[in-house]
Amino acid sequence: MTRKPFLLFTAMAFGYAFLYIPILSVIVYSFNSSRLVTVWGGFSTQWYVALFSNTQILQAAGRSLMIAATAATLAVVLGTFAGTALTRLGRFKGRPLLSIMTSAPLVMPEVMLGLSALLLFVFLQQLTGWPAQRGFLTITLAHITFCTAYVTVVVQSRLSQMDDSLEEAAMDLGARPWKVFFLVTLPQILPALIAGWLLAFTLSIDDLVVASFVSGPGSSTLPMVVYSKVKFGITPEINALATLIILFVTTAIVIAGWLMHRGEAKT
Repeated sequence: MTRKPFLLFTAMAFGYAFLYIPILSVIVYSFNSSRLVTVWGGFSTQWYVALFSNTQILQAAGRSLMIAATAATLAVVLGTFAGTALTRLGRFKGRPLLSIMTSAPLVMPEVMLGLSALLLFVFLQQLTGWPAQRGFLTITLAHITFCTAYVTVVVQSRLSQMDDSLEEAAMDLGARPWKVFFLVTLPQILPALIAGWLLAFTLSIDDLVVASFVSGPGSSTLPMVVYSKVKFGITPEINALATLIILFVTTAIVIAGWLMHRGEAKT
């Protein structure tokens, strides 16, 4: 009986070490004074200075953050409506189609998503002249497409576990459906919305394949720039950039966890 917990703990330790030791090595070598990534030359912050002087990376990072924030916000709005419709409206005429549309991006390969989005934009450009060129807008629309599917699953899961007696009580007291949604339902599913936004933001800012299909000249995202640089060898600048991203994501996770814990404590 004592062997099983030991084996379980050992397997878990190796699993977490496999995941986090490479991340820790990236953080450590971002402070390496040597240009060679695998050779330690002493502690230095010169690569952070070089990173903030690199216009190409800074512009790509700003573009990626704007795309991710816009896509995540709109995906939360659309995903909330879709999740609410699938959970609260019962069986309606367009339910099978809506269910397929929201679940297809979850299982479809990214190459197919990117190619289908590219063909759509090319067709629309030939038919109507819009979009005039591929860039920020086309990348954002493509990201909204697959991010909405993930948000819908998160919201739908939260709504299916939520007790609808509060909504029924509010309607019995004379509240209109829209007022019930904003004053009763929305506060109850707020932790799910935060989790969905963070998930969509992460998926968008991490995407390389779809963005490669629907981007145009001068609209490269951060993953595209990093990938183009990695092909010629990893530099300490990339380690410094990765460290800042890890710090940002960790801070966001801690804040989101605190907000979710606070929201659950109130309920």
